Amino acid sequence: MPVAPEPLQGFEHVRRYLDPVFSKWTAQVAPGEFYVTPHDELLTTVLGSCVSVCMRDPGIGVGGMNHFLLPGDGGAHHGDATRYGMFALERLINELVKYGGERERFEIKLFGGGRVIGNGSGAITDIGRLNIDFVHRYLEDEGLPVKSESLGGTVARRVRYEPKSGLAMVNLMEMSVPAPAEAEARVKQAQNAAKVSEVVLFKP
Repeated sequence: MPVAPEPLQGFEHVRRYLDPVFSKWTAQVAPGEFYVTPHDELLTTVLGSCVSVCMRDPGIGVGGMNHFLLPGDGGAHHGDATRYGMFALERLINELVKYGGERERFEIKLFGGGRVIGNGSGAITDIGRLNIDFVHRYLEDEGLPVKSESLGGTVARRVRYEPKSGLAMVNLMEMSVPAPAEAEARVKQAQNAAKVSEVVLFKP
């Protein structure tokens, strides 16, 4: 069995496992988390209305992924600040720069923002659209171009990302969510229960 690469300082808490299909050590990025690595690891997450930014500096081979639930900063100044897009993006960018990344070389791919939350009466709270609008606006303001994206729609997504190569693989999963309180729980269940309709590849 391949030995797990040493995580960078501050990322020891992120769950990692050896993926039997890809034969790679894989970091599971949970909602409100982010992960950065210089190693040939696979990063993965499951998204409903949340958004993940996959970002790397191909010049030095360091990259990472975040997973934020809500746009803006929410006035948050506490432990769960990375639930909000503003903090999740700032932390990811700062960590890449810390390990030698240069903003002008950043390669960025965006995923998520599905319209999957209903209120039981047929109305939709489109948090996904708010997250999409936020991340587009933030990156434009920062002068950071997006190379590719898979955003919006009425599907959940399972994302796998290789920071070393820049390859991203996306499974689009059909979802039907009747109530807000069940939404993110259903996204988590989608890993096992949802019908996988398509695999989208975003090549380096």
